[in-house]
Amino acid sequence: MSKKIFNVLFLCTGNSARSIMAEALLRRLGAGRFRAFSAGSIPRGKVNPFAIELLKANNYKTDAFRSKSWDEFSGDDAPLLDFAFTVCGRAANETCPIWNGQAMSAHWGIEDPDQPDLSDDEQRRLFQKAYQALEHRLKLFTRLPLDNPDKSELQKELDKIGNAFPEQA
Repeated sequence: MSKKIFNVLFLCTGNSARSIMAEALLRRLGAGRFRAFSAGSIPRGKVNPFAIELLKANNYKTDAFRSKSWDEFSGDDAPLLDFAFTVCGRAANETCPIWNGQAMSAHWGIEDPDQPDLSDDEQRRLFQKAYQALEHRLKLFTRLPLDNPDKSELQKELDKIGNAFPEQA
């Protein structure tokens, strides 16, 4: 097993919900094998209260999560990234900065759960659905053999994970 710790960045335009949940999940599921970060192209400046509520309900400490710009991950003092995943369609179509490192990337689009026109209960259901989809994908990701991978095969696996959803009950 590799002793390398992989740096993973999750990107979403606002960095207020999906990317924050992905960061939290990988920190837990990665068992010290991954360092997770999140950022946005146009950060909202605060984490969505439904995301905080859901993370707290799943026993996450939430006080360190914040909505931040992806510019924090492109400077000379930024961590070297191994992976960068977009979790919203808009971020996937934006021109990203140049990351430090040679990050492999994939689009893992998740429906935006932040739907202010819906009731609070409906939004909570959407946040739960997004959380479950991210959890499923990250469990698949953490099982990948990352020691000396064949880059083209690994890219295929990363792309395949981006289309994986938990089975519907």
